[in-house]
Amino acid sequence: MVSAALVLFMTPGLALFYGGMDRTKNVLNMLMMNFWCLLIVPVVWVVVGYSLSGQNPADFDNKFLGSLDFIGLKGMGIGGEDGGALLITMVFLGMFAVITPALISGAVADRMKFSAWAIFVPVWLLLVFVPVFKWVYGGWLGSRGSQDFAGGTAIHVNAGIAALAMVLVIGKRKGWPQEGHPPHNMPMVMLGTGILWFGWFGFNAGSALGASGTAIQAFLNTFVAAAAAGLAWAVTEKLRDGHFTNLGAASGIVAGLVAITPGAGFVSGMSPLYIGLIAGVVCCFAVGLKTKFGYDDALDVVGVHMVGGLVGSLLIGFFSSPDYFGTENKAGLFEGGGLGLLGEQALANGATLIYSFVVTTLIALALKHTIGIRVDDETEQNGLDLAEHAETAYHGTN
Repeated sequence: MVSAALVLFMTPGLALFYGGMDRTKNVLNMLMMNFWCLLIVPVVWVVVGYSLSGQNPADFDNKFLGSLDFIGLKGMGIGGEDGGALLITMVFLGMFAVITPALISGAVADRMKFSAWAIFVPVWLLLVFVPVFKWVYGGWLGSRGSQDFAGGTAIHVNAGIAALAMVLVIGKRKGWPQEGHPPHNMPMVMLGTGILWFGWFGFNAGSALGASGTAIQAFLNTFVAAAAAGLAWAVTEKLRDGHFTNLGAASGIVAGLVAITPGAGFVSGMSPLYIGLIAGVVCCFAVGLKTKFGYDDALDVVGVHMVGGLVGSLLIGFFSSPDYFGTENKAGLFEGGGLGLLGEQALANGATLIYSFVVTTLIALALKHTIGIRVDDETEQNGLDLAEHAETAYHGTN
């Protein structure tokens, strides 16, 4: 229950993180995009999402999708033999369902219709998040042997590649990349980073589903990897550009949190430190790819979440420690294993990348050719806060 509450807190933290990075005239729009996920996803999850995710024991034999047997939480409650354990697991997983589409919002900042976003979130949740979540946890990918302790593949890679699909359909912001779009409020970004880091202890340690040694190890790994990645990003920026930046430190911390998520309960010792250092450097350079290849990922969702998730997930194939956690977990290459686990990690992430990209593109195109996905030029110029929400974050500014 505590871990579920911590994960819930991450979405407001993400809203502050993204909101501070956004422009003054669009900050409320960004906050509302994230809070919309807090409003709509729990409803969809309780009514049908959890049932289709196939996480109920009765659906464990299904490899691709759950059933409708538990629609509206049918048959679930505190009166059974488990005393409500299944019910709180449903709640905990629902918090993951909330933040996953919220991650995508940063990529489409400054230009997406809120009405289109309102429709996109529940549709994407059911058509993309739910099937991939099933495949990774108890479905065909997980049963083959791939590992994802707390959502590196199912959440971060999934949302990251979806973000890329969205920006390719919606197009670039006016004036990008010639016009710079620096964060309008770095204290807000740093506050959001702190809340994310705090909540992530519930995200990763809570995925042990109990107060255990695995939870303790995941907690420690989350702490160490985030610090190492933030340090690596900051030093990389200093060596490359001559400055330690707050945005670089914050982005590095988040990249480290993303990268340790898939292996949080499968690695020990110095492994989380190495994973964090690698993710900090790789993601620091990855965010620059948008300028090189011309896709306008406004708040670096692709470079941090997709790339960070891929780095962390693939590194399980090198660092997974079966001796520490039990023989049921396969050994990584550096822990006495072969290339088998790395191959399964590559397959799981490859399948997720392809499926999420294709289906997200189809959803975006359907919105584009029906209600429209992008605001008009005047709204983009004047800001989405007033046009979409009839509010301004700062009185007397635009």
